[in-house]
Amino acid sequence: MDQMERIMPAELLRFITCGSVDDGKSTVIGRLLYDSKAIFEDQLAAIAATSRRRGLSEADLALLTDGLQAEREQGITIDVAYRYFSTPARRFIIADTPGHEQYTRNMVTGASTADLAVILLDARKGVLPQTRRHAHLVRLLGIPRVVLAVNKMDLAGYEESVFNALRDDFLSFAGPLGFEEIIPVPMSALQGDMVVERGEGLSWYRGRTLLEVLEQAPVDGGVAHAPFRFPVQRVERLGEAGGVERRGYQGRIESGTIAVGESVVVLPAGVPSTVASIQTYDGALRDARAGQSVTLTLADQVDISRGDMIAASGRPPRTAKTFEALVCWFSASPFDPSRRLLVRHGTRTVQGKVSEVAYKLDVNTSAHVPAPEQVAMNDIVRAAFKVQQPLAFDPYAENRPNGCFILIDEVTNDTVAAGMML
Repeated sequence: MDQMERIMPAELLRFITCGSVDDGKSTVIGRLLYDSKAIFEDQLAAIAATSRRRGLSEADLALLTDGLQAEREQGITIDVAYRYFSTPARRFIIADTPGHEQYTRNMVTGASTADLAVILLDARKGVLPQTRRHAHLVRLLGIPRVVLAVNKMDLAGYEESVFNALRDDFLSFAGPLGFEEIIPVPMSALQGDMVVERGEGLSWYRGRTLLEVLEQAPVDGGVAHAPFRFPVQRVERLGEAGGVERRGYQGRIESGTIAVGESVVVLPAGVPSTVASIQTYDGALRDARAGQSVTLTLADQVDISRGDMIAASGRPPRTAKTFEALVCWFSASPFDPSRRLLVRHGTRTVQGKVSEVAYKLDVNTSAHVPAPEQVAMNDIVRAAFKVQQPLAFDPYAENRPNGCFILIDEVTNDTVAAGMML
């Protein structure tokens, strides 16, 4: 185990690919996996056989992610396909999100934990309505960085002027959206130019390849520097010490850092305490950070159960029974105000209801339009909520892990929506 920990890269980058239909999202991912040697021989043999049945002379690398039978039959991406690969510099989880507007809910799911988005353009088609819509959604979901991947440059003669025009067109549109960084990269995923290897067709381009951008992009910067948030998953009895029962509180640090001796507050009760110890399977720690699963003990006897939150006392989250949120409706059944819903936020699940729908968000422009008579699948609306027990939350824009939730139908147990708290 120690040897494996030394070999495995410590950092993990989660990113999504998105763009208009047929811009080559799945092919880009296939090229990343193929050129980084992350494909097993049996996988390559399977896609080669499928490609031959389709009359193709070479393996269609897009088949590595388009795994559903319906996708292979239609030649499009429907579901979110997740893939893992690694290089000596970093580990990666890729979410290949669908391009069609009717699968907005799938894109929201794939983008919810991403650090970076790769938005693809077809060099022959330029910035399309779906491209704009995905840029708006990526910004709405709090992804700070975008790679503008101008794909299929081989079909545009590898012309530098074509790339420059498309880059300027996208930047003029996306600049006001407020991304921290937009990195344009010309490429041909089919031929392999500027994805992993530099290739031979884009010698005029002096910037980084897509893989180099991915290897160097900042990871979880916002989460690491956000206030400490620790949703309690499980309470463990650790035995007695001095006639007092000791308890450990287990969970995953969703944001921030914590150290032994620091002051915390237990929510929703609002009880203050101090961290007495931090334990992992490998032993005791002096401090821990976002992403680590740990057991905390406190200096005081506090009544804590699953769903409570241990947070930084100096910068606590808001605790309330009412809140507003942007909600993406997943269910094929339109929203019914009489529907009994459960709100699952972190490790806490409470009964709740939508008290008002204020407006619908136009995902193509981010404009507010009047609230629809019925909230249908893929609609994104601003809504007000009331819940039976208080939740300890942050605005999604400030703390993504502690500002998101899902809605569950209490009768069917189906997940019907996902939300971002305001």
